[in-house]
Amino acid sequence: MAKRENDSFSIEDLMKSFIKENNLSKGMQKIKVEETWFKMMGPGVATHTTSVKLNNKTLIIQLKSSVLREELSYGKEKIIKMMNEELGEEVISKLMLV
Repeated sequence: MAKRENDSFSIEDLMKSFIKENNLSKGMQKIKVEETWFKMMGPGVATHTTSVKLNNKTLIIQLKSSVLREELSYGKEKIIKMMNEELGEEVISKLMLV
């Protein structure tokens, strides 16, 4: 009968190794960026957001409201900085509001 090892691992460590082994980091990053956008911008902006995409360090946000798009365009650099801080790494270098 095989001997059991009593090594314990945290779920976080196991998930990180699983993601790394299966090359899922880019997909997970895209999901995390979308979740972060809705969390940081709140329900007011979330209701007018139709699409959140990450493409080669460019965050593409599709909005229903042209007025909101114009308002957010004034704070692009601040939004990029806040998003990267929340994500814990520099994932976004450019923000496009369409």
